[in-house]
Amino acid sequence: MILVDRILGFFSGDVGIDLGTANTLVYVKGQGVVLCEPSVVAIDRATHQVLAVGEEANDITEAMLRYFIRKVHRKSRLVSPRVVIAVPSGITEVEKRAVKDSAERAGARSPVYLVEEPIAAAVGVGLPIHEPSGNMIIDIGGGTTEIAVISLSGIVFSKSIRIAGDELDEAVIGHLKKTYNLMIGERTAEEIKIKIGSAYPMEEETNMEVRGRDILAGLPKTITVTSEEIREALSEPLAAILEAIRIALERTPPELCSDLIERGLILAGGGALLRGLDKLISEETGLPVHIADDPLTAIALGTGRYLSDFRLLKRLAVNSQNSKEY
Repeated sequence: MILVDRILGFFSGDVGIDLGTANTLVYVKGQGVVLCEPSVVAIDRATHQVLAVGEEANDITEAMLRYFIRKVHRKSRLVSPRVVIAVPSGITEVEKRAVKDSAERAGARSPVYLVEEPIAAAVGVGLPIHEPSGNMIIDIGGGTTEIAVISLSGIVFSKSIRIAGDELDEAVIGHLKKTYNLMIGERTAEEIKIKIGSAYPMEEETNMEVRGRDILAGLPKTITVTSEEIREALSEPLAAILEAIRIALERTPPELCSDLIERGLILAGGGALLRGLDKLISEETGLPVHIADDPLTAIALGTGRYLSDFRLLKRLAVNSQNSKEY
């Protein structure tokens, strides 16, 4: 049976999926990260309420997974790929079952393996999570920030908050609306964040022109914004992320704290690329902070390492009750 499973795995092009809120990354065994595309979410743009729930939401997830699997897996459909999916640490048993069922109906081989995003990110950046020492990973994605203390291949404590990259963009939109009566879109807000946004004072502050629509006149309008004011606009959501990190540190067992002092905290996810965020967190916590070499693909790379080590996959797949806070 093991031999058959290995043969099928060789021909199936096993797939690891980082099913993120903003983007989905797909890792194919032997090829690396081959796909990064926006995740599909059905929401009402006016109210920001999710439109698709229950069976309808499952149908959307299934269709999205089928699209990604078929796009990267061009071999015979007679052989289904083994699939590993990274999921938030706060996922419920019902949600786990829904993701697994959706993936299997989309063409994945049963069983579908789920791994918690913080564990996948830690594996992806190369942390020695199997050791009895403590490791802290802070993954700032599009919709959520996942903070976890990991030791002996398990999560000792984790905290997940729904404040991340999207909220940083919303903070920029809100600032320009309130200060300049200027309406901009999410894409423009993200561009501002990337070009002049920061979490910590920069050596050389800068500015940029922003085009949008004047709320009062309804006409196109151009203004100039500074990096200082954008940093101030980002301060509120960043404060919430810092508070979550403090809570995680307070809940970390004393015997693991010394390891964090020595090794520091690891930043992953797209939010890790915000200028000066590592300096801000280090200043607020008194601990060294390191940015992952490739923070955007950390989780996807972690799923890839699972695919290369089936024993690791079976041991660390979501199947145990860990200490968490949601």
